[in-house]
Amino acid sequence: MTKEDLVVLYEDNHIIVVFKPQNVPCCEDTTGDKDLITVIKEYIKEKYNKPGNVYVGLVHRLDRVTGGVMVYAKSSKAAARLSEQMREGDFSKKYLTVLVGSPKEKRGIWTDYM
Repeated sequence: MTKEDLVVLYEDNHIIVVFKPQNVPCCEDTTGDKDLITVIKEYIKEKYNKPGNVYVGLVHRLDRVTGGVMVYAKSSKAAARLSEQMREGDFSKKYLTVLVGSPKEKRGIWTDYM
């Protein structure tokens, strides 16, 4: 993934909200694959012509195989406030599963490799 592939849904001075594609890590992991934080840092550095290091704080996570909306902080102060909102339950995540076709059984337990 590159900064050109980044889908920015919302951005202000404090946060950036982006779409995380499936199979892209939301933060650095042991695979060494390019993660979304790195891509966002590249995007901010270029867009705002920022010298030096760019801060991007992880507020919540999505599993690598899951695609969806991610909120990142653009300052440590914003990260602290958003983390507090997560702890206090003011911030919620909703998941939607899309099936292709229909299950053969009407009832049961479906297990994924996750």
